[in-house]
Amino acid sequence: MKPNVDITDPRIAKALAHPLRLQILEILQERDASPSEIAEEIDAPLGNVSYHVRQLASFGLVKLVRETPRRGAVEHHYRAEARPRITDGAWEAMPDIVKQATIASTLDHIGRQVRGAAENGAFDAPDTHLSRSRLLVDDRGRRELAELGVDLLERVQKIEEESTKRLEAANHEGERPSELVLMVFDSPS
Repeated sequence: MKPNVDITDPRIAKALAHPLRLQILEILQERDASPSEIAEEIDAPLGNVSYHVRQLASFGLVKLVRETPRRGAVEHHYRAEARPRITDGAWEAMPDIVKQATIASTLDHIGRQVRGAAENGAFDAPDTHLSRSRLLVDDRGRRELAELGVDLLERVQKIEEESTKRLEAANHEGERPSELVLMVFDSPS
């Protein structure tokens, strides 16, 4: 489990808006990988992937963990250091166009994950949950919903920490990769 790191610098938050960087981070949170392995997996040009991995490393989000000699060259393997979380202040300071790109990239990623899960029967498990709630609230209710989301995320992190300890003790038997998506937004008219 990677710790969360709060992104307070709007420049780093802007850099995370790039969809390729989000894909790279997702892979490196699951396992160590080299830019060539990542490029092959996501079918992207190696030069582009290498550039974005270096950028993520310069932000301290990934780090070089080993070098492997390969046919007269050296293959660099990286690992994610943390899961980035953009703070409210950094989000507020970002230009609207960057916010839109970040949202589009994140929703695209969520859509791919959910569609893939649905196609593979992942919603068939009895403990799977899917709900959508249209609400009518005032400004105070909206703030309370946003605060509830933050509180829930903190509880989710504690559940993951406790699960990680149990999984390590059980040599990862019973491991279930899971995702939680939570959104609070103004509904379109």
